[in-house]
Amino acid sequence: MTQTLQLHYPLRAVLSPDDAAERRALEQRSREREEAAYERGRREAELSYQRQLEKQEARLEQQLEQQQARFQQIETGLLQALRQAVPHVIHVTENSLVALTMEVARRLIAGLPVSAEMVEAVVREALSQAEQSGEVTIHLHPEDFKLLEEARSPLLAPASSGPSLRFQTSNEVARGGCLVQTRFGVIDACRETKLELLKKSLLP
Repeated sequence: MTQTLQLHYPLRAVLSPDDAAERRALEQRSREREEAAYERGRREAELSYQRQLEKQEARLEQQLEQQQARFQQIETGLLQALRQAVPHVIHVTENSLVALTMEVARRLIAGLPVSAEMVEAVVREALSQAEQSGEVTIHLHPEDFKLLEEARSPLLAPASSGPSLRFQTSNEVARGGCLVQTRFGVIDACRETKLELLKKSLLP
């Protein structure tokens, strides 16, 4: 039995069963093409990103190698500078220590009171360095000679044997020291002279 449908509006895009199947197939192929295109885009994007990462890693490795090379140069330069500086520092330190030692010695000696015993010891030490000769002249500061006189030093007594000692005072001779003049030369037993000799022996 055939029925007739009455429609109020005209039909649009009415497909037969075959047309509907074809349309579904077209839509399926379209989706598949879109999915394939999306997958290709995704793979290309991943590959591009991977390449960018590899380039970035290569640049970082190159920069790291350059920094290591610069650090190596700096380290080498520092070691060379230290090798050159150490001898200079040692030399300056030695000179400073010698200067400090000499200054301390000068102040200690300057603070020691001059006594007859000290003057006698200085004269005897100088005489021990003098070669035997007929007459020896000993130059002393007037105040030191006065100390020997007041102490009645045996040095002032006429010698029964050995060289004849003759004393002469001079303000040019510093206190606590003496000059011993023989026919072979002069022996300088002044304090400053001894300090200079000590300084020379301490310097490298």
